[in-house]
Amino acid sequence: MKIIVAYASAGAGHFKAAQAIFNYLREHCPVAELKLVDVLDESSSFFAFLYRWGYSFLVRRAVFMWAIAFFLTDFKPLRSFSRKIAIFINRINTADFAKFLIQENPDIIISTHFLPSEIAAYLKRNKKINSELITQVTDFGLHPFWISEGTDIYIVSSGRGREELIRSGVRTDIIKEFGIPIDSKFRKDFDKNELYKKFNLDSGNFTVLIMTGSFGTGPIEGIVDKLCNDVQVLIVCANNKKLYSRLLKKNLPNVRVFGFVDNAQELMAVSDIIITKPGGLSIAESLAMDLFPVFISPIPGQETENIKALALEGVGVYPKDINKIKDIVIDFKKHPEKLISAREIIRKIKKPDALRGIFDVVCANSAWDSC
Repeated sequence: MKIIVAYASAGAGHFKAAQAIFNYLREHCPVAELKLVDVLDESSSFFAFLYRWGYSFLVRRAVFMWAIAFFLTDFKPLRSFSRKIAIFINRINTADFAKFLIQENPDIIISTHFLPSEIAAYLKRNKKINSELITQVTDFGLHPFWISEGTDIYIVSSGRGREELIRSGVRTDIIKEFGIPIDSKFRKDFDKNELYKKFNLDSGNFTVLIMTGSFGTGPIEGIVDKLCNDVQVLIVCANNKKLYSRLLKKNLPNVRVFGFVDNAQELMAVSDIIITKPGGLSIAESLAMDLFPVFISPIPGQETENIKALALEGVGVYPKDINKIKDIVIDFKKHPEKLISAREIIRKIKKPDALRGIFDVVCANSAWDSC
């Protein structure tokens, strides 16, 4: 059994989901031949540069341009035209990836980004490969670019994503609502007392975790300034070294400052709520840890759609005025019963077993006879 797990390195979420799938399959069926592939590594160098740099630039420096691009490609009257242009550009620049798939002709392709899904589906329609194509949507909403004729299974994380697929003509029997795959470390049991000691925290004080996303963007300093005198604050600055340095120099009370971390699950385990950008993976990880999310600085398009999808389930809040964030936090601190109720809702809607669902789909493939 040959399996390719494909992603695009435009934002951290697609890679993290692909890596989680790859690691899980490697652990649970070591005899399978597995490859983890970035479609941009198999594309023209200029296209790869623009894809990576362009995404980073737009969401950090020109978010209004990203919003326009998302609107033009999502707006129904323009979808057909914008999709044809995107497909033409993609095929020209991903010829090496197409050759790679033809040469490998794997039994299964699992894609966590719409670009490799689009290329694989095109090759299937033209009988260049006969792989089973599984597309894992990594947001709670659904942009039409995720939909490609020739896909065998779509995996979504919410009823909103399922409804969008059905409205677009996708058969219900190939839609699986498993959730977004997250690393197994978010499913572990934690000794919170040991973690309180590790991070030098007061176990009796309300704790807020602030995660900025991989780019470290958002009105973080203002939020920290407003909260530090009333609650414990854990702030993960990720790749924003300037923010990290500024917060360290401030030496604020009740504040612990971190740069890029690989133990986010431990920080979540000792926190009462999380303030975060509404990326698909960030939300899935937070829900797995029963953390109520307060959203900040969403990227227009996919992240605002994530907020809407969660709101339908009664989870999360997006205060557009950061001055209201303190009121929300203090309200939860003073009324723990509200936090208990919020966690009960989260436990009902969270889907932390996406990896097992994907594994079961893979095992259902007729060629599977090894695990």
